[in-house]
Amino acid sequence: MPRDNKTPLIQKIAKQAFTTFKDLKASNNGDNKLVEDQHSELISLVTAVRAADLKIASRKPAPGSAAAAAAAPVAYMHICETEVFSMGVFLLGTGASIPLHDHPGMNGMLKVLYGKVSVRCFDKQEDNLTAPPQFEPQLAPFQTASLRRSVLRSVTEYSEDDGLCLLTPLRDNLHQIDAVEGPAAFLDILAPPYNPDDERDCHYYKILQTVAEGETGEKGNEEQQGEEKEKEEEEAWLLEIPQPEDFWCGGEPYPGPAVSF
Repeated sequence: MPRDNKTPLIQKIAKQAFTTFKDLKASNNGDNKLVEDQHSELISLVTAVRAADLKIASRKPAPGSAAAAAAAPVAYMHICETEVFSMGVFLLGTGASIPLHDHPGMNGMLKVLYGKVSVRCFDKQEDNLTAPPQFEPQLAPFQTASLRRSVLRSVTEYSEDDGLCLLTPLRDNLHQIDAVEGPAAFLDILAPPYNPDDERDCHYYKILQTVAEGETGEKGNEEQQGEEKEKEEEEAWLLEIPQPEDFWCGGEPYPGPAVSF
């Protein structure tokens, strides 16, 4: 079969994302199974995407400039959204961070386009409303309902030459994303999209305590990533909090090929 060299890669990704996720419904129980060959094809397409495919170039405002002072720490380029999935690009300035947050009942993919990010992933465990004694001085009585027991699964760095960071409703569903050394950008796919009316709202968390945080690991192949994650699993306690005051996300126009269905 001849290769399709005319269709933009981002259009192919969108079409495959729709095919891959169209029969899924939001689930926090992990009972929605992706069709393996469809998911593998999507992973292959997203792994191949580069900043040039989206006509995105690294930008670095001069320190102390008016542009740098006025810019949001994080910006978002909207590419497309359907009832099945959303897709866009997050732009992180030097030293910027997307705070620890969750994706209720959602699957996701993150692919770095330029720069480097560190991704710290957690899994929620069963809610435990009895705060351990060491937290009593830190928590008001009403805050115990916002306390979550979790597992720190991995702390991994990703660059444009690496593969994807994947999340499911049960695995790596909470994560914090930090720009490393300089500005960074990544393609983000979520399925289904956030929708507060359907109980898919974004919640933010503060890390109260981890038993021992794993060392940041550079990625090699998928097997190596799996080994790193197993080594780094540690119990952690998280407190649900309002959106941090020092974090906000601006908007920027998407300059790349249009996506249509």
